[in-house]
Amino acid sequence: MRFVLRRLGFFVVTLWAAVTLNFLIPRLMPGNAAIAMMARYKGHVNPQALHAIQIAFGVNNHQSLVSAYFAYLGNIARGHFGISLTFFPDTVAHQVLQALPWTLALVGVTTVMAFVLGTLIGLVSGWRRGSVVDGALPPLFVITSAFPYFWLALLSIWLFSIKLGWFPESGGYEVTTTVGWNWTFITDAVNHSILPALTIIVTAIGGWILTMRNNMITVLTEDYVRMARAKGLKPWRIMWTYAGRNAILPNLVGFAMSLGFVVGGAILVEFVFNYPGVGWMFLQSVENQDYALMQALFLMITVTVLLAILAADVATAILDPRTRERG
Repeated sequence: MRFVLRRLGFFVVTLWAAVTLNFLIPRLMPGNAAIAMMARYKGHVNPQALHAIQIAFGVNNHQSLVSAYFAYLGNIARGHFGISLTFFPDTVAHQVLQALPWTLALVGVTTVMAFVLGTLIGLVSGWRRGSVVDGALPPLFVITSAFPYFWLALLSIWLFSIKLGWFPESGGYEVTTTVGWNWTFITDAVNHSILPALTIIVTAIGGWILTMRNNMITVLTEDYVRMARAKGLKPWRIMWTYAGRNAILPNLVGFAMSLGFVVGGAILVEFVFNYPGVGWMFLQSVENQDYALMQALFLMITVTVLLAILAADVATAILDPRTRERG
């Protein structure tokens, strides 16, 4: 119980610090969202128009910093993040909720697949060190992981889209397809996601394989593994229950952080393939100085990373009781 309370305390303090920084940084910068929007129009700015835009964006120059801070906390609690400058006059929350499913479906699924496949290959490679599997797969995927993603993505577009015509070049779906939960749209969206998904897996799986393989080799030298072998236990039971269970522990925190950053999207992935996810939206918010949208995305990424790390700590404590004693 004390272990969980300490982790929850760390979560609350870190979340408060992130929320406070998220509030302060845009307000310490010169100008505001209304001024940034009116700056797009050259020449004289009508004061009445500027005041109307400030009201729309929730900018109050007469409000104290403390009052604005508590108002900001209240808006976050209600899920109100303001008006988006990039997608004006739509709200930030509505735009984020539209882009989030695309990122979760693409980056989330591929992150889990890369972790599972990489962990299994690394587990078998470490267990059967020096075998054909160990000599072929880890070096191959480590090399592919060293490729720059944008180069591999452009190469895959050139080969599989332009030359062979197997997959679409970009986008999340055809503009002529009606968006909805129907078979035509689902198959179209899946077809558009195959190429970026494969490039993500190919560039991400090598790190999981190498880490799991090294952990497995280290764990196999432990006394409890030798004892299990001396008892005559079946090899698959030793690999999964004794060696694999402990070898995977260092990977859990890294996997949790990867899941947390999934919400932020893979900016290069979505930029190269023009995929309508959170990463593409994040890039648009930076280019347009959309502080409200950037604040919401930063906060969402922070919360998901903290939740993922908290879940990894709890999972590690369940799998390895020694962490509770040290914690």
